[in-house]
Amino acid sequence: MESVANQQKSLKALLDEKKDNRRVLLLYGRDDAQHFLIEQQESLTEYRKDMDERDLDVIVLVASEVVEPDRQFLMSQFKLVPSDEFAGWLIGKDGGVKETYKKPADPKAIFGLIDKMPMRKQEAKS
Repeated sequence: MESVANQQKSLKALLDEKKDNRRVLLLYGRDDAQHFLIEQQESLTEYRKDMDERDLDVIVLVASEVVEPDRQFLMSQFKLVPSDEFAGWLIGKDGGVKETYKKPADPKAIFGLIDKMPMRKQEAKS
């Protein structure tokens, strides 16, 4: 799981790099609601193999560590409301948002959604 705070790149640049190759579960949490981020990350840890099979990366953003250009990008591209305690977006390989989450999601539900995607169906046939 990645944190943009550890990156020298903007969030947009990081997502652009992953486009066409990886799916992304982008997670955002306010500092006073980090328990949602922790809950989501912990629920995913036992599913590493499933994530790898689906080319799924997780990027975690904590509000206090998000620089202003990335915050503006989140608000304009992902409709982030900064007062939200938690937000998550499942981003397909095409760069489009496939699902938005306002609370931690069940990993099996995330995988089920991915498995219904046309690109994933093609991958499974290969």
